[in-house]
Amino acid sequence: MSRSAGSARRRTSARAGRGGSRPGPSLRSLVPQALVVAVLVGGTTAFVAYDKTVKLVVDGEERTVHTFASDVSGLLDRQDVKVGEHDIVAPGRKAGIEDGDRIAVRYGRLLTLTVDGRPQQVWVTAKSVAEALEQVGVRADGAYLSVSRDLPIGRQGLNLDVRTERAITFLVDGKTIPLRTNAATVQAALDQAGIAIGPQDRMDVPTDAYPQQGQTISILRVTGTTVTKDEKIPFKTTKQDDPTQFKGTEEVATKGVVGLRQITYSYETVNGVKQEPRKISEKVIKEPVTQIVKVGTKEMPNSVAGADQLNWNALAQCESGGRANVVDGSGTYHGLYQFDAQTWQSMGGTGVASQAPASEQTYRAKLMYVQRGASPWPLCGSRLFS
Repeated sequence: MSRSAGSARRRTSARAGRGGSRPGPSLRSLVPQALVVAVLVGGTTAFVAYDKTVKLVVDGEERTVHTFASDVSGLLDRQDVKVGEHDIVAPGRKAGIEDGDRIAVRYGRLLTLTVDGRPQQVWVTAKSVAEALEQVGVRADGAYLSVSRDLPIGRQGLNLDVRTERAITFLVDGKTIPLRTNAATVQAALDQAGIAIGPQDRMDVPTDAYPQQGQTISILRVTGTTVTKDEKIPFKTTKQDDPTQFKGTEEVATKGVVGLRQITYSYETVNGVKQEPRKISEKVIKEPVTQIVKVGTKEMPNSVAGADQLNWNALAQCESGGRANVVDGSGTYHGLYQFDAQTWQSMGGTGVASQAPASEQTYRAKLMYVQRGASPWPLCGSRLFS
């Protein structure tokens, strides 16, 4: 058989086979299909494994969510739940998530809180005033609150004034009166206790003070009256040098005048006991006038021509006993040489001779002798020549 004839038979035989009953798919054709099925089945299994059902509670509102997030932070991002530094997340934001977990978020609220007059700012996650007070540890029993205990606190926060209940004691009218109060002032506590304060009564704390825990407040019952008296104000005296007058002489240039003031005294009875008078006011009615005295600074002359050689000491002993400030019994004659006021002033003196120093008296006596001789001293004049 030729080569061509054999080849023809093989081709004929092959076509005959395909034209008859068909055999099943080959192994090579089944492998790709198996791979596709395996991938689909495996993907479904992975999808089911990563999908978790959890409870998400945001500010008390609970809902069920499905998530593929692996941790709490991812879950909150996908649920568009924004949290800040004062918000609380439980479990923590980095905690992993398992199917059936419960994640809670509580938002922080700024509470501007004033407790018994002391202001502070605190962050709370409470949604009501009562819950917030419990969180910050403020005892609300018997306290005054500026808002209702049941008032909700929004995300914007709240201003809250709290006056806690305090125990104080009043001592009045010989009695001890205890009081529990949340009053803002002592006056309000007095009103609450039914204690009236008279216009003259006194307390050891102001009525607008804040009552403190454990404080004891004493009240003194005061009755009495006031009396106004006039009182003199002494004047002051100042001295000024006067070079026109001789040393040792003084002259009142401005006479001092006594002033006047009115002083009001309170005469009180405190808790039945009379008190010493107490000055409560003072008013000047008339100012005093300062007395000004001129003091001589001029040197006194020692010599008078025609009279220096006489015995002036003997004359002084005869007239006055040598006493420069002596005044006779009638009050008319003064000093060593018994000048009357008119004669003394005619010789240039001021006032009366008994007020001038001895040296000035002798000088003016010499001046008078030069003018009139020994005649002014009819009884003792002869002593000048002894």
